[in-house]
Formats: sequence, C-alpha cells, structure tokens
Amino acid sequence: MFQYSRLFGTARVPTENGCIIGQNPSAKHIFYWFDVLDDNNDLIMSEKDITLNLQVILDDAQQTPIQEAAKGALGILSTENRKVWSGLRDLLTKEEGSNNAECLHIVDSAIFVLCLDHMEPTSTADLCGNMLCGTSDIVRGVQIGTCINRWYDKLQIIVCQNGSAGINFEHTGVDGHTVLRFASDVYTDTILRYAKTINGLAPSLWASTSPDPAKRDPRSFGNVSTTPRKLQWDMIPELNIALRFAESHLADLLHQHEFQVLDFSGYGKNFITSMGFSPDAFVQMAFQAAYYGLYGRMENTYEPAMTKMYHHGRTEAIRPVTKESIDFVKTFWGDNPPNQKVDALKRAADKHVATTRECSKAQGQDRHLYALYCSSPPSDHPPTPALFNDAGWDKINNTILSTSNCGNPSLRHFGFGPTSGDGFGIGYIIKDDSISICASSKHRQTSRLMDTLESYLLEIRKLLRTNSRKTTSPRTSRAREMEMLSERLENRRGRLIRQDTSHLGRGGTETPTTDSGEVEDDGMGGYGFFDAGMLLHALKGVQADRDRVEKPVRRRPVGKKLQLAEY
Repeated sequence: MFQYSRLFGTARVPTENGCIIGQNPSAKHIFYWFDVLDDNNDLIMSEKDITLNLQVILDDAQQTPIQEAAKGALGILSTENRKVWSGLRDLLTKEEGSNNAECLHIVDSAIFVLCLDHMEPTSTADLCGNMLCGTSDIVRGVQIGTCINRWYDKLQIIVCQNGSAGINFEHTGVDGHTVLRFASDVYTDTILRYAKTINGLAPSLWASTSPDPAKRDPRSFGNVSTTPRKLQWDMIPELNIALRFAESHLADLLHQHEFQVLDFSGYGKNFITSMGFSPDAFVQMAFQAAYYGLYGRMENTYEPAMTKMYHHGRTEAIRPVTKESIDFVKTFWGDNPPNQKVDALKRAADKHVATTRECSKAQGQDRHLYALYCSSPPSDHPPTPALFNDAGWDKINNTILSTSNCGNPSLRHFGFGPTSGDGFGIGYIIKDDSISICASSKHRQTSRLMDTLESYLLEIRKLLRTNSRKTTSPRTSRAREMEMLSERLENRRGRLIRQDTSHLGRGGTETPTTDSGEVEDDGMGGYGFFDAGMLLHALKGVQADRDRVEKPVRRRPVGKKLQLAEY
C-alpha cells in the first residue's frame, strides 16, 4: 500500500543510474478568500479595497513555485466522475468542524470563484479553449496548466495575465441566458461607470441601495473578514491518490478535444434581416449546409429554445433537421438556379422559425419524451416501453451537431464541448454586422468545417444579392418614400431628384429600412432581449429573503491571514 502514497505530487526524474521518484508530501494548494458583503448583503469593500486584496494575493502566491502549488490543486476533483467526487467530499467533511470541512464550506458558499491565470492566450482559439477547460502543461511530471486553476462546481470568472476575461459556469443550475444577463450587466455597468467619470450626471445601471463602503463605520460590518486568507488543506493520503487520478483523467480529456473559432465579418443580423430571414434560422441552415458540403449527409442536430415564459422554465430541444431543411441543402449543393436555392432556403428558415416558436411554448417533444423515459421502469425490471428500445430513440439522443445561440455585444465568443464522441459543439453569436462561431470536437475536421461554413456564408450572400436584384425594386429610405407620397398629393413645383440605386448589391451590406415582418420572433433564439419584469420579481424575492433572515452564525477565521500593505 505504501506505493499509493507516491501517486500524486511525484516526478519520474532520470539519473545516471536509472530513474528515481521525486516527491514532496507537504505540498499545499493556494486558495484565498475574503468577504465583500455584510450580513445584509451590503457592500463592505470599495473597488480600491478589492484591488489591494487581489494584489496581496498575487504577491503571496508568487512566493510559492507553481510546480509546488499545483501538487495540491483540489479543484481538479470537481472534474471527476460525480460519484467519485461525492465520496471524496464525504471524506473531506467526515469530521464536522475539521479544517478540510471548513475550507470546503467556504468554497461552496462563495459568491463565485475568481481564477487568476498565469498565462496569456496567443490566439482566439487558445483563448476560448482556456476559458472552457483550461490548458494542460506538464513540467517534470507535474501538471501546471491552467486546468488545475478551476473549481467546476462554481460560477467561475477567469482572468488571464493580459486582461482577457471569461466566464465558465456549471449548467445544472442555470442556463446560458442567465449567465449572459450577468455578463451583460457587468459590461453595461462598466461603460456607464466610465461615462460617469466624464459626466457626473450620466445615468447608472442600478440605483444602488448599498451605502458607500468608504463612508461606513467598519464596526457596522458585523461578522466579516475583509482581509484575504489563504486556505490550506490537510493533504491526507487518500486525497493524494484521488488527485493523481483526477489530473490524469482531465489531461486525457483535454488532449482529446480541439477548438476552432470563426470570426465572420462579411455580414450579420442587419444583412440577414434585410433579406427577409430570421438570423437564427439563417445561421442554423448554414450549419446544415456546411456539414453536408463536407460529409455529404445530414446528421442529428440540436438547438435549445428557452421556455422562460414559465416560472421554472428551462429549455426545450429544437430539431433543425426537417424535410424543408433537407430539401434546401440538397437544392443548394445541386446544379440549380439561384432563385430555386433561395426559395428553398426561405421555406426551411420559415419552418425553423415555426418550430422555435412552438418549442418556446414548451410544445416540443424531447423534454416530454425524456420525462416519460425517466418515469419508465428501469432496464433491469422489464418490460421497458418499446419506444425506448427502438433504434430511433438512440439516434435522437446521439447529437452530432450540438448548437446554441447565446450572446450580445457584451460577449466576444461563446462555446462548449461536443455532446457525443463523433460530434461537434458549436456556440455562436449573431451580431449586427458579423457572426462569431466557436466550434469544438474530438479532433474531427473542426478547422475544415469552419472553412466550409465561411465559404457557404459568402456564397449564399452572393445568391441572395443576385436574386434580390432580379425580384425586388430598389430600396429607398422611409423619409424618401414619404416625400414621394407627399409630392403626388401636393403637386409641388420642381422636378424630384430620384435616388441612384445602381450601387445597391455591390460590396458592403445593406441596412434594412423596412420592417422585416417578424413580430413574435426576434430571430436571436430568445437572447435578444431581457425582461425587466422578471428582474424586479427576482429582486422582490431577495428582499423577502432578507426580511426572513435568521441571526447569522459566527464563522471561524479559517486560513492564514495575509499582511496588507497601506495605500
């Protein structure tokens, strides 16, 4: 059994007489914590105070070599199989009030986890990969990549040395639009705060109810600790073994995946809507056409639709592959005239919009069937309903193209991993004049798929412009239309100078000047707006919780207290 104590925190070091095992059993991982809110959830630290704390944490962390700090990265355990991680948590908390139990409670109860990475991404693909799963870097047998600087059970804000920042969240509790709202508010508030430094009368995003921390009496803060403390875990042998296996499993997963980014700047929402299409439906058809162009077949595709109109609504599954989409893809890649291709695209997009609306009303089929599956007898207690033994059930649950539309100007990219071993994970953001796409797979032709997608987007623009010039009259502004109408009614003197529209369709993208006709669907998959009423309802619930708050339990000052410098 002694050899198990060497599984973690060791390195195979070559010497003249063979290899030896280097080991440091006293390694401790670096975790830090401090309070930013009092018992009433009011701010107790200013921006300057938090900046000072973060600098103190960085200075303290730099005193420990990264190879040593990495040997006790307990956050890796959150990447393990859930049953394994559950057993390890029981091990950490088996003695109530122990140091490990207190440390775990502090992490669990934190507002979020701030990950300060020591790397600087050199490409957009590297940036997306780091935000999604971190990097793997083995030095002398020890994992020192950013993958160990994570705690995946928590909402994580990740900041790199060059200022690149992102959010990694656990999907079980919340959906993408919830985190998007958080990111959007942070982004908007940052802009408005900057504007306020120029014009003190500039509006604020929130009418803050928290008093200014700088003007408060520290004695009013209550049972809090604003000084950062380092959490030091007791690295028992069982943890060393678990950490070694967890890190090895995680490194395998990282090396099995690749990420590619397409920042398509040819056009975006403005051009798509000017051609009469829903942006989301248009991009979904692009994914199907690109995949067919590369592989010559259609595959099971998934897109979530939000059901946020319901109190506990989450998502429903949109299945973009339809008879209409298959007809379009085959028509597009066939030797057919442009107008026939555009007409097929229109029918496919209209079908997708209709399906999206139904799914947003919880009228889809996937969640209903899954609920029936969960309530059916286990496989070891027949009879299992024939539906769930059918090959079609297995096929619909093996998604090859898992896609999601989540974003607005507050995000540069959005992505996730594939949901099947032979599939792609595609996150995309449709902006006014561009489309950002982050694709992942287990080393399929991810880069080539993005190249095919870009070629399709350029080709379909060419077809739409050609077809538009043949079938529609030149577009004029709304103001010019009113002037022309007034001219006919009032018989004004002089000759009306008509707008030269010969340049339309040559270079650039046209901005729509008339209503696209989409009333119910904003074309953004439900992410194009936020419901202020929902926010106010949530805030009322928070206030009600405050009114019912019990007397806070005094917490022990766990961890080594750091020395703060004056400022």
